[in-house]
Amino acid sequence: MIQDIAPHHYDNVYHPVPPKAGDFIFFYREDQTLLSAATGLPFTWEEVTALAPADELEFTYYFRIDDKDFHQCHTIPPTIQAQAKEVSMGHFRSMDPQWMAFAGITAYQLYTWYRSHQYCGRCGHPAQHDRVERAMRCPVCGNLVYPTISPAVIVGVTHGDRLLLTRYSRPGTTRNYALIAGFAEIGEPLEDTVRREVMEEVGLPVKNIRFYKSQPWSFSSSLLSGFYCDLDTEDETVTLQEDELGEGTWFDRECLPQGGSDISLTREMIERFRQGLV
Repeated sequence: MIQDIAPHHYDNVYHPVPPKAGDFIFFYREDQTLLSAATGLPFTWEEVTALAPADELEFTYYFRIDDKDFHQCHTIPPTIQAQAKEVSMGHFRSMDPQWMAFAGITAYQLYTWYRSHQYCGRCGHPAQHDRVERAMRCPVCGNLVYPTISPAVIVGVTHGDRLLLTRYSRPGTTRNYALIAGFAEIGEPLEDTVRREVMEEVGLPVKNIRFYKSQPWSFSSSLLSGFYCDLDTEDETVTLQEDELGEGTWFDRECLPQGGSDISLTREMIERFRQGLV
């Protein structure tokens, strides 16, 4: 999965230190990430300082991988723009090497969160970066806000040697087969989220809910929890939530469709079922 970057080590402890030699710098223009046109990777500190006066730039520390820190630069000097290529968030799904793809999408999640929390949601005053924690603090009312992480579930519904796969109907969503998924609601245990999402999306009751694995999924600022469960009826008839899904199909283990990205929890769970591990 995208977060599996060993032997590299991701350190998310907040170290608000300035950039140094060997570090990487992210630049953003609206919803686009600016990468070095020369390497296809984030700009190195050495590239930035060769192209622009660093003492005139403002940086925010993001996180560390191995001994390399990753930062955002808040302005885009014309000399940087001239040496950059703009990519969308989806670029990081297939970026190589994978550890850098993980860095790119995690940084983008932080960037969009910071961009959306420039003002205090309680009193409306400009917020400031906290000096100790990765958070935004209001200097007027003291309101402290941390990065938003939305809990969600991925659900493998099984019936003997059969697995239920779905495909979305909404424009702009992937057309690959996937497992049922959805966000947890306020006051709802994840096991209840599993029951509710399966009933809402395909109209089926489930039982024997069991946790498999979790995954940070920065593409939607989510923390995904993967569950397998069994159909709690002999009737496999699917009743689709048609405003969201275009297909819900039972597949025998040996007939499961191939393909899809190996960076996702969905794909790993489908492959485990294919291999008879569930």
